[in-house]
Amino acid sequence: MDCNPRLLLFILHLLMSCVVPAFLTIYPPNEVNLLDSKASQGELGWISYPSHGWEEISGVDEHYTPIRTFQVCNVMEYSQNNWLRTNWIPRQSAQKIYVELKFTLRDCNSIPLVLGTCKETFNLLYLETDDDQGSHFREHQFLKIDTIAADESFTQTDLGDRILKLNTEVREVGPLSKKGFYLAFQDVGACVALVSVRVYFKKCPQTVRNLASFRDTVPIDSQSLVEVPGLCVNNSKEEEPPRMYCSTEGEWLVPIGKCLCNPGYEERSSTCQMCREGFYKSTHGNMECSKCPPHSFSHHEGSLHCGCEKNYFRAEGDPASMACTRPPSAPRNVISSINETSVILDWSWPEDTGGRRDITFNVLCKRCRGTAANVSTSGTLHCEPCRSNVRFLPRATGLHNTTVTVGDLLAHTNYTFEIEAQNGVSPLAFKMRQYAAVTITTNQAAPSPVTVIRKEKTSRNSVSLSWQEPDRPNGIILDYEIKYYEKEEQETSYTILRARGCNVTLNGLKPNTAYLLQIRARTAAGYGATSPSFQFETSPDSAFSISSENSQVVLIAISCAVAIILVTVLLYVLIGRFCCRSKSKHPDEKRLHFGNGHLRLPGIRTYVDPHTYEDPSQAVHEFAKELEASGIAIDKVVGAGEFGEVCSGRLKLPSKKEICVAIKTLKGGYTDKQRRDFLAEASIMGQFDHPNIIRLEGVVTRSKPVMIVTEYMENGSLDSFLRKHDAQFTGIQLVGMLRGIASGMKYLSDMGYVHRDLAARNILVNSNLVCKVSDFGLSRVLEDDPEAAYTTRGGKIPIRWTAPEAIAYRKFTSASDAWSYGIVLWEVMSYGERPYWEMSNQDVIKAVDEGYRLPPPMDCPATLYQLMLDCWQKERNNRPKFEQIVSILDKLIRNPCSLKITANTTSRPANLLLDRSSAEVPSVGTMGDWMDAMRTLPCKEAFSGVSYSSCDTLAKTSTDRVVLTEVHVTPATCPDWEPSMGITTL
Repeated sequence: MDCNPRLLLFILHLLMSCVVPAFLTIYPPNEVNLLDSKASQGELGWISYPSHGWEEISGVDEHYTPIRTFQVCNVMEYSQNNWLRTNWIPRQSAQKIYVELKFTLRDCNSIPLVLGTCKETFNLLYLETDDDQGSHFREHQFLKIDTIAADESFTQTDLGDRILKLNTEVREVGPLSKKGFYLAFQDVGACVALVSVRVYFKKCPQTVRNLASFRDTVPIDSQSLVEVPGLCVNNSKEEEPPRMYCSTEGEWLVPIGKCLCNPGYEERSSTCQMCREGFYKSTHGNMECSKCPPHSFSHHEGSLHCGCEKNYFRAEGDPASMACTRPPSAPRNVISSINETSVILDWSWPEDTGGRRDITFNVLCKRCRGTAANVSTSGTLHCEPCRSNVRFLPRATGLHNTTVTVGDLLAHTNYTFEIEAQNGVSPLAFKMRQYAAVTITTNQAAPSPVTVIRKEKTSRNSVSLSWQEPDRPNGIILDYEIKYYEKEEQETSYTILRARGCNVTLNGLKPNTAYLLQIRARTAAGYGATSPSFQFETSPDSAFSISSENSQVVLIAISCAVAIILVTVLLYVLIGRFCCRSKSKHPDEKRLHFGNGHLRLPGIRTYVDPHTYEDPSQAVHEFAKELEASGIAIDKVVGAGEFGEVCSGRLKLPSKKEICVAIKTLKGGYTDKQRRDFLAEASIMGQFDHPNIIRLEGVVTRSKPVMIVTEYMENGSLDSFLRKHDAQFTGIQLVGMLRGIASGMKYLSDMGYVHRDLAARNILVNSNLVCKVSDFGLSRVLEDDPEAAYTTRGGKIPIRWTAPEAIAYRKFTSASDAWSYGIVLWEVMSYGERPYWEMSNQDVIKAVDEGYRLPPPMDCPATLYQLMLDCWQKERNNRPKFEQIVSILDKLIRNPCSLKITANTTSRPANLLLDRSSAEVPSVGTMGDWMDAMRTLPCKEAFSGVSYSSCDTLAKTSTDRVVLTEVHVTPATCPDWEPSMGITTL
C-alpha cells in the first residue's frame, strides 16, 4: 500500500466519524486550557518546516463541526526531520503545564515497500520566550520534553474494519519562568496524525468549605502545598481562622478552622441565611434555627429570640429555648389552727403553676383592728403590718413547703395572713399578683415570763427588787406573784408575795444568807410561766449597809486601794521573771508548756503528733483556725476522697479579699473515728508554715458538713501536670520545681516530721509552677500481700516509692523520705512516667534488693541522675540529707551549663532484667554510672576496693590505682569481658 496524503486524509476521515465523539469531554474544573486545537474552527496557523513535512488537514466531526488536524507520513524517503511548531502560548499564572496529545500512528510492518527508515515515535519539544517571535524558527533552541510512542498502532486491516487506535499521552512541563512558550513536534520518519493538542495547567478552583470562601489558587511548584486563607461568607464569624492547602494536582486538602453563622442566621446551601418567621437562633453556630417555644413568637426573619405572648414572660436566667411562662395562681384550701398566740397555716399547691417548677410561697402578716370605728369606707378592716418580733417557722418568704407556723402574736387580736405563690417570672408580672387570705383571731393567753430582774438595795434583813413587764403581756397585768426561799433549803420552805407594780421590798430576811426568787405575772387568762431563778444575798452583820451613802464611799476607797496593791505586785512579778530569765542557764528553764502537756523550746518549731492528745478535737482547735461556714462558697466538685468530696470554691474572711480555696468535705453518716481521722490531717497541716507546703486556711467543725479548707492549686497534682505538658519545660524549670519540693521536705525534716508517702501524685502545682508538698496524716500498716505493700486509710501506697528498710522493717525516717525523693526526681525528669513501668511490686522489691536501679530518663542531666543514685543508696546513712539536696540544686540553678551533659538512656527494663544471668551493661553518661554498671557484671571482683561518689573522687584516685584496675579487667581475669563493654574508656 502506498503512503500518500490521500491515504492519510482517508484515515483522518475515518477517525472523525469513529472517535470524535470521545472529544466531547467536559474538562475538570481544576484544569485551565491554554491551547485546545479542536476548539478552533479555522486554520491553526502553526509553522511546518520543511513545508512538505507536516500537513494541516480539515475535517468534520459527527456533528459536522469543522476541526483541524496535522499529519505526516514520509516513510518512503530517507532521513526525515519534519518540524511542526505551535503559535506562541502565554502561560498566564502557571508554573507547571500539561500537554495532552491525541494521535494515531501506522504500524511500520503494515506498510509495504518502505524505501526509507520507518519510525513509530515522534518527539515533543518546547521553547520559553518572553514575547512572540513570529515565524522565526531555530531547531537548536528547543528543549526536548519526551519521545512520544503509541500504545496502539493501526494497520491496513484496521482501516478495512474501521477499527482505529486513538492514543492519548499527557506530558508535564515546568517549572516555567518566562511569559510564554512554544510547543514543537519533530517527526523523524513516522506515519502519524495529530488529532488534537491541548495545553492546560491545574489550579485549585474557587470553593466554599465550612462557610469559608477560598479563591482560585495555582500551585507554586511541584514540591510543596500552598496554604490559602479563607474568608468567612456573609453573616458569619470565624471560630478558628479557616485555611486549606492547594496541592500540585489542583486539589484542596486539609481543611482547618471554620466559620459560624451569626445569631439569627442558619447554614443553607453553603451560606448563612436568615431564620424564617416563627424561628430563631440566639447564638453563633451552624445549627439550624429553632422553632419558637410555646407561648412565644417571631414575626420577622433573622430573629435572635422569640418574644412572649401577652401575660407570658421569660425570666432573666431562662434560656431562649425555654417556653414563656406566667405567674402561678393563688394557693388553695388555706387552713388555720390556732393555739393561744400562735397559728399553724396549711394550704394546697396552686391549681396553675404557670408552666414552671420553681414555686415558692410568701406569707404576709397584717394586724387588723376590729372595732366599728376603725372600719374604712370600703367596708374592710383597717390593717397594718405585724410587729417585727412575730416569729415565722421556718421563715416568712421563700417557702418550698405548704406549711408555716406563726408565733409570738398578741392575744385576742385579729390577724390577716396573705399567702402568695411565686415563681421565676412573678417579679415581672407584679400587676398579676394573686394570693389567698385568711383572717383569724388569737385566743386569750397567759403572759410570757418575766426575764429582767434587778436588785436595787440590800441590807441585813431586807432587799428591794424591780423587774420589767413581760415582753408579751397578752392582756392587762392584774398582779405579780413573787416566790422566794433560802438557797440551802431547796424550796422545802418558801414565801409567796403579790405585788401590783413592778417592784417589791422583801423584809424579815436572815443576814448573810443566799436566797432564790421567781416571779410570774397574772392576767384574766391566768398566771404566766415562772421566770428563771434569781439569786441574791443579804448583807452580813459586820458589813456596812449598801443603802448607806457613807458605806458606799468607804467601799469605793477600799476597792481602789486593793487595785493599786494588785497592780504593784503584778509589775514586781513581771520584772522579776524577766531578770531571772536572762540569768537562767538551765535549759529546762527556757521550756514553755504547749497544749496537751507537750514541751516546746522558744524559737524552735517541733512537730506534735495529734494522736497523742486524749481529745483529738483539742488538737484541731489548737493548730487549725475555725472558719464560719457562711464565708465559704462551693463552686464545683473536682474529685472524691475517702471521706467525702473534694471541691473548689471561694473563702471570704472579714475585712479580707475573697480567695480561691480547695475544700475537703466529710460525707454524712460518719463515725467518731472517721471524724477524728479526717481532722487529723488538718491538725498536722496547721503546724506547718512554709511556701512549699500546702497552706491550711482553716476547718469547719461546728456545723455540717465538716470541712478542711486549704489554698487552691490551679494545676493539680504534679504527675498529671507533667504528663499533660510532656517535654514542654526547660531543664532549669524542672530543677526549680525539684528545688521547691526539696525545700519543703527540708522544712518537714527539720521539724521532725516523716512524710512516708512522698510521690509526684502528692505534690500540687499552682499557676506559677510552685510545687507544694501535700497529703499529711495518713497512718500506714504493712500488709502480708506484697502486691498491696501498704494499706492506709487513704488507699494503698505502691512499693515503688518506698525505701527498702521501710518495706522490710517499717523503718520510716527522713532517710526513707530521701529515697522517695529520688523516685520523685525520676518522675519529674521523665515527665510523669510510672516508676519501674510494668514490673510487678514483687519484682520491684526483688530487683531493688539485688542492686537494680532505675536508668536515667531521656535527656536527663548526668548530675541529676547521680543525685538519684545517691538517694537510692541501700545504706540509709549514705543518702544525702534534704539540706544537702537543696544545696546541690541551688548550685545547678546558678550553673545551668552543668545540665547540658546528659546521661544515656537505657531501654525500658522488662522482668527478664531481674535474671542476673541475662543482665547487660547499661549505657551510662558519667564515670560514676559506668563504675556502677561494671559492678553488676560477672567481672565485678575486678573493681573490689574501688569506691566513688562523684567524678571528683574518681579523679583523686592515683594513677597506680587506675592502672591496677586496668590490669584486673583483662580477658584473663574476666572471661566474660569484651572490648565492646567500654573498659577502654578509662
